[in-house]
Amino acid sequence: MTVPVALFKGCKNLFMAKPWKTIESITTDEGVLELRQRDERDFLITVGGLVLMNSMANRSEVVLGQFACKHLKNHSGARVLVGGLGMGCTLRAVLDSLSTTAEVVVAELNPVVLEWCRGPLADLTGGAASDPRVRVEIGDVADLVRNTSRGDSSKKFDAIVFDLYKGPHYHTDKIKDPLYGSRAIENARLALKPGGVFSIWGENYDEGFDKRLRAAGFTVRHERPGRGGFRHVVFMAKLAATKGVPSAARRKSKT
Repeated sequence: MTVPVALFKGCKNLFMAKPWKTIESITTDEGVLELRQRDERDFLITVGGLVLMNSMANRSEVVLGQFACKHLKNHSGARVLVGGLGMGCTLRAVLDSLSTTAEVVVAELNPVVLEWCRGPLADLTGGAASDPRVRVEIGDVADLVRNTSRGDSSKKFDAIVFDLYKGPHYHTDKIKDPLYGSRAIENARLALKPGGVFSIWGENYDEGFDKRLRAAGFTVRHERPGRGGFRHVVFMAKLAATKGVPSAARRKSKT
């Protein structure tokens, strides 16, 4: 059926998106961090005017958490580290993949993000940030990984999940980058138990990062979740279940 132009113009306001409302904003070293909303479940978090996450487009974040923890469903007392809280979508996927006896440590730089996840964003994730299995530490995940790698072996993790808005990319310092360089990858390896998984969100696939993971002794695969259009990347790096370390992992990667 052909719709008269006059009728279409008269109805165009039905298809116009609602304006964004800023719920709260704070100043950070990287710019103004804002939480915006325009519908009951439609939120944005931005920093310096750039969109960090959208509650209506989070497929890759969900898959990130699922990939990291699906092997732990029946594992009693599993320990998981999540770097970056965001809107809590990755955390929700992690929790849904774990038993009731699991422990999840979340490293988040900005305490206001935790407040948002326990406040206006809570309904999006069924209150994931307030789950009794979750302990949130305000601080840098790189520091937490490094300290774990050097500390008590009983505190090591079964999975480490990086849901950080700056994923690995070709500008990453191959050795010194605190999150994606070869030294950081080695810290992650040492902070994991045998058979542990290191799952990382990326905006795009980065071959150099993939090679550094493999050089550290991980078996690596990656996925582009979702359908059509631009799709983010999820890396899943897994350690062997034995304690032996491949010789490549004992060498400093220069990839």
